[in-house]
Order: sequence, then structure tokens, then C-alpha cells
Amino acid sequence: MVRIKHRYLLVNILYPEPPKSQPHQPLDIPDSVSIHQPTSDELTPQLLAKAIRDQILLMYGDYGAGVTSTGLLVKYLSAATSTAIIRCSRANYQVVWAALTYMTHLPRLPDQEKLQPCVMQVIRVSGTIRKAEEEIIRRARAAILKARRESQDGERVVLDQILSPDNEVSKRPERDEVLESGIEDVEDDENQEAVDEDD
Repeated sequence: MVRIKHRYLLVNILYPEPPKSQPHQPLDIPDSVSIHQPTSDELTPQLLAKAIRDQILLMYGDYGAGVTSTGLLVKYLSAATSTAIIRCSRANYQVVWAALTYMTHLPRLPDQEKLQPCVMQVIRVSGTIRKAEEEIIRRARAAILKARRESQDGERVVLDQILSPDNEVSKRPERDEVLESGIEDVEDDENQEAVDEDD
């Protein structure tokens, strides 16, 4: 029997505009941190999958909706890190990737007055979910190191407060995994290959 082969797309949800609830920050936060804002908790994997299907239908019509309908699934969605892992069939992952690239906003959520503009950045395509999870951890470490390098003295204090163990944000499971893995021994490798062909 032949197993169905999938691809896992690791996606970052980036927000180019500051949130309306916080137009003025007390200290300047580095751009590498401000663009990676948390996503609303109202966004569920089902809502994100529906938005992707709607975008595929808009771009590719019934053909695109048909070829991606059976295998498209949001396996992981973290509101804190604005990261998602999307599973789709290996034969049609480019269709899903193109639809994600052309998505300009998230679906309207109950706690929002209007649509929030965003950029869906596919940062890795993998043959296994394990490789996608490893990439999430590696990129989180690199983002923390980059923010620390770019920050000035006042900003460094804010970052240290955010990353301190007694902070509520750092008690989330994703943050604990990143901090326990050892942040110091990671190098910032921005030129890693985007597609990992694991069969």
C-alpha cells in the first residue's frame, strides 16, 4: 500500500503596522521584535484553514479548491509567536504556498473592528513535522539573539524583563522549550535552504 506523502509549511504571520491598542510605546522596541507581534487568541486553526481555502478558491477557482481540499490542515498554531505549521499534499504544496503569499489580512475576528493587515511568510517547507518544529525552535533562538544584539541599554532592560523566568509570557510551553535549549550556542543563519526534500 502506498502512503500519502505530505509537505509541512512553516509560516510566520508578520504585522507591518503597530496594533491600534498600543500606538505609543514607552521605549522603542527593535523592529525585529515589533514586526513579530502576537496574534489574537480568537484566531483558531479552523479559521486560518478556512481563510487559506478561501484564498485558494479566489486564486485557482474550483480546480485549486479541489486538489487541496483533502490534505489541507493547520497542524499547529501559536498565537504567542504568530507561527503556524500547515500540512498539505506533496503534489500541490506550491498552490498553498502561493495562496499564503497573496494573503494580505487575517479573517475578521470578533475582537476586531476591521481586518488586520498581515504578511504570511513561508519560511520552510519540510517533509516531516519534526523538521518544521526544529526550525521553529532554531528561529526563536535566533530572533531572541538578534533582538538582544540590536537593542540599546533601555531596550535591553525591556527585553530582559520580557524574557525573565517570573514573567507570565515566559511560562508558556513554547517559551520554556526555547529557553531550556540554551540560547547562547545558536548562530544566526539567515541563508538556510527554504525547501527540505525529506522523503
